[in-house]
Amino acid sequence: MQNALLGKKVLITQSTEFMGPVLCEVFSEQGAEVIADENPLSDKEAAAHVVRNAGHFDVLVANLAHLAPSTPAAEVGEGEWRQVFAALVDPLPRLVAAAAPAMIARRSGKILVIGSASALRGMKRASTYSAARGAQLAYVQAVGVEFAPHNVQVNAIAQNFVENPTYFPAEVQANPRFKERLAREVPLGRLVAAREDAQFAAYLCSEAANCFVGQVFPVSGGWAVR
Repeated sequence: MQNALLGKKVLITQSTEFMGPVLCEVFSEQGAEVIADENPLSDKEAAAHVVRNAGHFDVLVANLAHLAPSTPAAEVGEGEWRQVFAALVDPLPRLVAAAAPAMIARRSGKILVIGSASALRGMKRASTYSAARGAQLAYVQAVGVEFAPHNVQVNAIAQNFVENPTYFPAEVQANPRFKERLAREVPLGRLVAAREDAQFAAYLCSEAANCFVGQVFPVSGGWAVR
């Protein structure tokens, strides 16, 4: 795949976190003009501000990150629940509300959410995070079919065990217990490389992927489909 995004302007949110750095790198290699926005999005007006400052763009990559709490479900408090949803869920409809009208008006555009496979398979002590990531995916499915008649494609990558600095930093990857977990739980036997994931994201944001609407694509080295 070469120059799959040539001539496209792509807005990538939280560009220094989660998959942001490698997405910026790979999308640029594929010919895109990348608008890398580093701003946090929890504030109610932040999403509209980011979209307005970006000007015209063809693709929105909603890359939203928040460290997952490990609280037992029966002990999750109101504060934790609200904080995680404020970081991962609330910005998404705000971004879409700000970006979609222009895409719909010109009958062209793509929105890709970088989500988590924690919403696809049960994980102990991850109820808040999994619920928030699940809300993202349900939203994508609904909005995807709604926007499809306007030639705007909305999809999501649901990932886990993908190399990234937010959830799998170098110190985690070097931990022998983590390596044992990879061998035990992930059929691939390793982390999905960051570039492998980003190249798939680039494909989904290209004209070659116009047929996908409201779909959630697991990228987890087989973990999510076991």
